[in-house]
Amino acid sequence: MCFYKWNHFYVRLLSLHGLFTVTVKIMSVYLVVFIVLTYLIWIKCIYYRHRPTLVKSLQRVVNVLSSREINGDDVRVLIVTAHPDDECMFFAPTIINLVELNADVHLLCLSEGNYYKQGAQRKQELLNSCAVLGIPDSRITVVDHKKLPDDPKAEWSVPLVSSIIVQHMRARSFNVVLTFDGSGVSGHANHTAIHKAVSRLAFTGQVPNDCCLLSLVTVGLLRKYISFLELPFSWLLPSSLRCIVGPQGYRRAKDAMFCHRSQLLWFRYLYITFSRYMFGNTFQMIPQGPTNLKMY
Repeated sequence: MCFYKWNHFYVRLLSLHGLFTVTVKIMSVYLVVFIVLTYLIWIKCIYYRHRPTLVKSLQRVVNVLSSREINGDDVRVLIVTAHPDDECMFFAPTIINLVELNADVHLLCLSEGNYYKQGAQRKQELLNSCAVLGIPDSRITVVDHKKLPDDPKAEWSVPLVSSIIVQHMRARSFNVVLTFDGSGVSGHANHTAIHKAVSRLAFTGQVPNDCCLLSLVTVGLLRKYISFLELPFSWLLPSSLRCIVGPQGYRRAKDAMFCHRSQLLWFRYLYITFSRYMFGNTFQMIPQGPTNLKMY
């Protein structure tokens, strides 16, 4: 009799344990679904809040003290890149947002991308890409200089790059200059050379007082390749300027990338799909004056 009771109790205990295990698994699934949905809703809220936040950031950057929404007369932007395709691989969300605000956006590309002797083709691809992004040909300058070859092993002359950039800055009275940071997003030597050149201008006081220098933040490998799921991190971390695009903006960025047919190797398709730079950019201010210690 005792054995029977114990056996009955053991069976009931196993049943309760099984029921508890199933309940825990179901609750775990619900929890995961809740977390994923909450995260996606958060991203949706970021899209809705982005536009007014962008306007306020631009007002701070260009020192517009009025409470009115800024327009193209207030923002004159020079984006400095190293090669054709940099504009859409790294800066597309920024260009799309600025064009939608009717800002006066110009592009200075410091090489034709002639590493594989495709300079003429890549220059035309750049023009096509910028047309998709909203920059007309008249606002695009492509430099073809023998001392600035498209080559990851080439050491670009920092004084030469500085002089080219400052000439363009003064010619159009830009009040915002955007370029790479010290890591150059991909670590490309030509990208980092541009940052050194802009930092040199900042250090030597050659930048007009009403001009703000901003560098595109390089993120780690994991953040770089989790697509739009990275956006909450960009939203929470401090930055001087933040530009985000939704599905429609992403399609424009992707269409701009597809204009660079000569560069569409298999891994570029992975980049288009998974890179956070197709969905968002964050910028930090480049300090001006002697506090920007490194002299190049």
